[in-house]
Amino acid sequence: MKVAIVGVSGAVGQEFLRVLDEQNFPIDELLLFGSERSAGRNYTFRGKEYTVQLLRDEPEDFRGVDFAFVSAGASVSKKYADVITKLGAVMIDNSSAFRMDPDVPLVVPEVNGEDAFDAPRGVIANPNCTTAIMVVALKPLNDISPIKRVHVATYQAASGAGATGMDELIKQYAELGEGKEPTVEKFAYQLAYNLIPHIDVFLDNDYTKEEMKMFNETRKIMHAPELSVSATCVRVPVVRAHSEAVWVETERPISVAEAREAFAKAEGLVVIDEPAEKKYPMPLFAAGTDPVFLGRLREDVANPNGLTFWLVGDQIKKGAALNAVQIAQYMIAHPRK
Repeated sequence: MKVAIVGVSGAVGQEFLRVLDEQNFPIDELLLFGSERSAGRNYTFRGKEYTVQLLRDEPEDFRGVDFAFVSAGASVSKKYADVITKLGAVMIDNSSAFRMDPDVPLVVPEVNGEDAFDAPRGVIANPNCTTAIMVVALKPLNDISPIKRVHVATYQAASGAGATGMDELIKQYAELGEGKEPTVEKFAYQLAYNLIPHIDVFLDNDYTKEEMKMFNETRKIMHAPELSVSATCVRVPVVRAHSEAVWVETERPISVAEAREAFAKAEGLVVIDEPAEKKYPMPLFAAGTDPVFLGRLREDVANPNGLTFWLVGDQIKKGAALNAVQIAQYMIAHPRK
């Protein structure tokens, strides 16, 4: 297996290296690519040192590559997609560049893994982190009774803004502790000791682009064009791992017991739900782990056909690098003749 990572020096690129190793992904040859700023850097993988190559407009650089994991931003993905895939590589893209393109599958393996094989351009899109975390929990409910409506409030860690976002939050806490003015560059406002109800740009309908990603991507992944999804996305002063409060309305009522059984059996989900014992998912303990954690499961007292629950997942793992690697693993495990 020949694997390439494009954008290896970023937070998700570095996570690709860790996840590929943790998952014991079969790699015979590894290629690392980056910008002029990153080219020439060295990274160690499984005891061997690799040098980052400059990403060029040269399809030959990707000859023989089976999977190319790309996390270098939408503009880079759009510019180099044809270069990467021209000689047969499958490009699994972590940016927003192709997510809503009709000829590019948008895949969360636990939900719609088969869609990965319908990729005429050789490109598979990784969803937005908050969407990926949420649909893992929506799938088992939708299998019982089709979901009609979803409301979600997200509590998104600084990790969603990359390594610079995490660094800025840590720096702000240190500066404030020393009585200094905090550095504010990555976020619209000081994030330390604060919440910012604003992720990505505002659109004409006064939702943010992040919120509309959840609307559109959930529909596409779940093959549910009529599904209603309303989101409010909030940046919170947590370094890593996103949380979500979710309200779901299904066609028929689903009991808590029925939902709990479905969640317990669902791939990629871990239920932590013992409120009397103060046991519920929290980002402090989810950071660096693979699953989506679910708790606070209960009936929605405002909707007879509703359930509500709390989700936590590591944004850089399940929300990005891990999901991409799982797409490749699914394709290897389900080969097409």
